[in-house]
Amino acid sequence: MRFDFIKHRFAFYGVGAVLMAASVAAGWLLPLNLGIDMTGWTTSEYSYRGEIDVPSVRSAVEAVKNSAVFAGKEVVNNVNVYKVSGEELLVVEAGFSRLEGMGDADLEKSKEAFKSAVTSVVSDAATDVELARYVNVGESFGDYIKETAYLTLAMVVLFISAYIAYAFRGSIEGFTSFSFGFVTAASLVHDVLIAFGLYVASSFFFPEFKIDTFFITAMLTVLGYSINDTIVIMDRIRSNLKIPANRKKDFGVLINDSVNDTLARSIYTSLTVFLTLLALFFFGPEAISGFVLALLFGTVVGTYSSICLAAPLLYDISKDARATAISAAAKK
Repeated sequence: MRFDFIKHRFAFYGVGAVLMAASVAAGWLLPLNLGIDMTGWTTSEYSYRGEIDVPSVRSAVEAVKNSAVFAGKEVVNNVNVYKVSGEELLVVEAGFSRLEGMGDADLEKSKEAFKSAVTSVVSDAATDVELARYVNVGESFGDYIKETAYLTLAMVVLFISAYIAYAFRGSIEGFTSFSFGFVTAASLVHDVLIAFGLYVASSFFFPEFKIDTFFITAMLTVLGYSINDTIVIMDRIRSNLKIPANRKKDFGVLINDSVNDTLARSIYTSLTVFLTLLALFFFGPEAISGFVLALLFGTVVGTYSSICLAAPLLYDISKDARATAISAAAKK
């Protein structure tokens, strides 16, 4: 049984539009749960002798975090406590938010107070504790990372779309490569935007999922994976259009046949990736759970756009050019 994707394309467009609008609303209305590397932060490394109970230290540091306030609001937005493997070294990372009315002096005072309190906690948990290294990074670096992330994602979408337009240039009579480039860009923006919205919603309800550099890396990975399926489908469309027997075939039928020809391949490939990521999410390291969750969202959304949006969108923006090309060829 072959599904008619062209017939139901407006329903697919509607689902995509609603999800994109919801994602924009989530990013606009929900507070972003930023990771340490997206805000100003401090890193304290403590050397010690003997053993140290890391879970107990982590709980104590969380208590210090909750007590660090300015004008009744918490200054520390995130803490991370871990032991360096194979060494007697404990690392405490803390992200700081510049609250309304907080000046540079107030922020630095809060950082110093937090460092002193944490040093006291670690000193009570081990012997011969020393602050071996302390790094204080301002919020401007976090802003730089965010701006760079936006620029990088935009450039990736632009260059991938330009390459697809170049690769498909002059391949089909009556078609401009702009059609393929536009469909690619639209699909990629759809995938990243919805994956972002789903992740923001998840991080709002589950604070352990942070928006950090791991998340940005996941979004770039989603772009690379999503375009793979889209290219396979568009290449099948191109191949079918080049067959002489298909010159007079209805364009919508030809597009639909091409999607159905690659449907099993797309679903099986995506399902394999999804199951692998699902295993990583539940049984893999906790440190990459956010990264894996973003990839899970991207895999599902990318598969949907490749199958249900890319080919129908190519049909809508190219059907007139196709009809004109056939008409011109018939007159010769």
